[in-house]
Amino acid sequence: MITIAHLSDLHFAPLPKVAAQKLISKRILGYLSWHRKRKHEHRAEVLEALLNDLKADQPDHICVTGDLTNIALGGEFETARRWLLRAGPADHISIIPGNHDAYVAGALEKGLPKWAEWMTGDDGRMDFPYLRRRGKLSIIGTSSAVATLPAMASGRLGEKQMMALEALLNAEHQAGQFTLIMIHHPPQPGAESPRKALSDAKAFRALIARTGAGLILHGHTHRALKASIKGPDGPVPILGCGSSSSIGSHKGPGHYYRLTIDPTAKSDGINVENRHYDAIKKAFFPSNAPR
Repeated sequence: MITIAHLSDLHFAPLPKVAAQKLISKRILGYLSWHRKRKHEHRAEVLEALLNDLKADQPDHICVTGDLTNIALGGEFETARRWLLRAGPADHISIIPGNHDAYVAGALEKGLPKWAEWMTGDDGRMDFPYLRRRGKLSIIGTSSAVATLPAMASGRLGEKQMMALEALLNAEHQAGQFTLIMIHHPPQPGAESPRKALSDAKAFRALIARTGAGLILHGHTHRALKASIKGPDGPVPILGCGSSSSIGSHKGPGHYYRLTIDPTAKSDGINVENRHYDAIKKAFFPSNAPR
C-alpha cells in the first residue's frame, strides 16, 4: 500500500512586492484581483496548517497539481520553493505547473528552474511528461500550463507531449506498473467553461481510451471533484482537488486528498479520504471527523 497526499492550487501568500514595470501586462489584472479578493481567500496560515498536517501524517508521496503562484513573479516561485523544502525530501514530492505559473509569456521558463528538483524524472531530466517510479506506482507529471490572453485560463498539452505520454503509458503498463497521471486542467467534459478548459481534452480522452491509466489527478477548479473517463478495460477514475490554501469564503475551505493505493489492485485498490481546513481549530481534519 502507498499513501499519497494530493494538493493543488496553493497560490502562495502573501504576494511579494512587485515593480510597476512588471505589471505592464496581464499581471495587472491578477495583481488587482489579488488585492481586491484573493488575498482574503488564499492564506498563509492555511498553508502552515497544511504543512503541519502533512508532517504529522507522513504520506509516502505528495503530489501537487499546479498553481503554486498567483501571477508568476520570481518571488512567488521562491516562496513556493521554501515551502516545498520544508515539506519533505524532493524525491517524496512531485509537482507540475498550472496556468497561474505561466501567467505571462516567459514567466514559467524563468521560474521552473527553482522547482527542478521536484519535477525531475528518474532519468535525471526535467521535461514533460516526466516519470517517477515509486515501487509499483508510476507517477507521471504533465504540463498543461501555457500563457494566455487576459480573462483566459485555458490549458494545452500539445501533440508532442501527448505522443510522449502515450508511449510512456504503454511502456509502464507493459511493465506491470500502476500509472498515476498529474495534470492541472480537468480532462473530463463539463468541469470548466471553455475559457478555462483544457483545449485538447478530447485528444487526451482518446489517448486514455487507447492506453488506460490507474488514476488521474487534477486541480484548477478549486473544487473537490470526482469523475471518470473511458479506458480500454473500463472507467479510469479522476480526482480533482480543491484549493489547498483556501480559508473557505468562496469555494469551500482548504482541501486535499489523502489516498491509499494498492498498485496491484488497479482502480479497485484506491481509498479516498477528503481532508479540509477548519478555520476555528486552525487545522486540517477528515471531512466527517468530529471537531
